[in-house]
Amino acid sequence: MSRISETFAGLKRDGRRGLIPFITAGDPDLATTYNLVLELAHAGAAIIELGVPFSDPIADGPVIQRASERALRSGEHGVGVADVLDLVKQVRGKTEVPVVVFSYFNPLLQYGLERLGRDAENAKVDSVLVTDLIPEEAAEFSGMLKAHGLDMIFLVAPTSTDVRLRLVAERASGFIYAVSRAGVTGARAEVSQEAAKLVARVREVSDLPVAVGFGISSASQVEEVWRYADAAVVGSALVAEIEREVGAPDLVRKIGAFARALVPTATDSVLSSPLR
Repeated sequence: MSRISETFAGLKRDGRRGLIPFITAGDPDLATTYNLVLELAHAGAAIIELGVPFSDPIADGPVIQRASERALRSGEHGVGVADVLDLVKQVRGKTEVPVVVFSYFNPLLQYGLERLGRDAENAKVDSVLVTDLIPEEAAEFSGMLKAHGLDMIFLVAPTSTDVRLRLVAERASGFIYAVSRAGVTGARAEVSQEAAKLVARVREVSDLPVAVGFGISSASQVEEVWRYADAAVVGSALVAEIEREVGAPDLVRKIGAFARALVPTATDSVLSSPLR
């Protein structure tokens, strides 16, 4: 059983849901990212998504686009796939929280796919999520990851057909990432009503845990998602906080406090609701 599967099994056994924070590696620099990963783990993150900075992040809104730009400007040569894998390798001595490497396909292709599998396994990365790799074209890539003991996470959206959902169910492992709405990433005032319907559709074809992301930015929204999904993903809201605190000596502490505040304080009604 993979570390991600063990994490969700533990959450289910304890009647709990998970919080999955997303941050961009290298924003504002790699040393800070290292400390942020550890802080988020201490703050109770079930899984951490670590984004590979990319110059043309078409699925990301302006907040994460700016984070990628900052990361690509940091250091002497910017931050790339090798830096992200090395970072995970470093934090593995401090935490066992699963890490998902979140990337577009082009940087991974340039790095070399077999090299990626080998190096990710050595770094104890748990999974790779490729934003722009559709399941119809992912058989070789997902097979390579499986050979190296890595989970393959796929995105599904309210616009996904039943055929696409069944294909994702066949090829995904670890969990399935349900996008709450069509469009790019970014915090929203409310979670799309389509999210719950999408999770129900996924449950019809897969027993994998389902995490919901895109637009989640508050404890009340996390609580809403926890009523029907196994985990809530918070990305843009966290990255926006990092952007606001760039240069602050206590940036890491403030981001940890923000992450802790995302967990609903009154969860009895949430935890009593069935997931299946």
